[in-house]
Amino acid sequence: MKTNRVGIIMNGVTGRMGTNQHLVRSISAIRAQGGVRISDDECIYPEPVLVGRNAAKLEPLAKSQGNIPWTTDLDAVLGDNQYSVYFDAQTTLRRYDAVMKAIAAGKHIYCEKPTAITSKEALELYQAAEKAGVKHGVVQDKLWLPGLRKLQYLMDTGFFGEVLTLKGEFGYWVFTGEDQPAQRPSWNYRNEDGGGIIIDMLCHWRYVIDNIIGNINSVSCLGATHIPKRRDEQGKTYNCTADDAAYATFMTEPGILCQINSSWCTRVRRDDLVTFQIDGTRGSAVAGLRECYVQHDAETPKPVWNPDISSTIDYMGGWTLMPNNQVYDNAFKVQWELFLRHVVLNEPFRWGLQEGAKGVQLAELGIESWKKRAWVDVPELKLDI
Repeated sequence: MKTNRVGIIMNGVTGRMGTNQHLVRSISAIRAQGGVRISDDECIYPEPVLVGRNAAKLEPLAKSQGNIPWTTDLDAVLGDNQYSVYFDAQTTLRRYDAVMKAIAAGKHIYCEKPTAITSKEALELYQAAEKAGVKHGVVQDKLWLPGLRKLQYLMDTGFFGEVLTLKGEFGYWVFTGEDQPAQRPSWNYRNEDGGGIIIDMLCHWRYVIDNIIGNINSVSCLGATHIPKRRDEQGKTYNCTADDAAYATFMTEPGILCQINSSWCTRVRRDDLVTFQIDGTRGSAVAGLRECYVQHDAETPKPVWNPDISSTIDYMGGWTLMPNNQVYDNAFKVQWELFLRHVVLNEPFRWGLQEGAKGVQLAELGIESWKKRAWVDVPELKLDI
């Protein structure tokens, strides 16, 4: 077996998502399966080194994943030629400087979103990577979720007829830390630390809508800080300076209206933590993280408004669950494998830093719309170097 070994600097993976999704369920899982198989006698095998600021967190994490190397010296490992890829899952405020430093060191770049705090900085990352001639990618995991892949299948096969709208609901109740610990880090709720649901989630909604429905050309967004005070990881009360909910409407180039609510202050009474409903002239579908329910025109009930009697229609029962006709791997792992193939085989990979810049741009314009209380156009990013 010919093995193409790819050294990966993994910076900031001691956090919840970095540990669970990127390290354990992606890189460690790829290593456990023997690498990314290219052919019967060739594979790509990732060789990670963990980087961070806290040795007390890094050492046990590295040990739990098979005693992989770790260090707190980013500069030293950036100078090590056995590592050709730099991955960043730090907090957003730290990402720009670290990625720029990795680009200057000649590393291929793969990083979490948002890629920066401003679209100017996000675009600078793309331009720097292009000038340096390094390969680059941005995590856009939701495109490989089973539920969204089923939605994409329905779009591709013309199930909906003429698509009319997309409606999305994302979020759940994040505890304030007063009666029980919060399940999200406290920096998420401080603007000065790079927090806020608009900068976080509108980056996701950009690539979801662009890829499934069509390019977004305008946005109307209203943010809110519903809960003014929370308690941090040490139990200390702090003021929430970032938005914890966003109510956004997007218009696409095909003329389809998309509306997505995002909130860390809502309790879930729907199929999943996020649901997307597409309505069309011939049918509708509602997708969550993994499942997708469909209702064709021929199976659509015909309700009549009468609030004085109980409805005889079982509205939830009128939907059909789409079958799992294939095995769906972890969404983060799927994109990691595609990126590794891009690095080694130069296979196409269209989810680069330019897509990350588009996501930051939409979040930035969403905040502008909130401040202006007005629709804001989404211009095409100028990617010229």
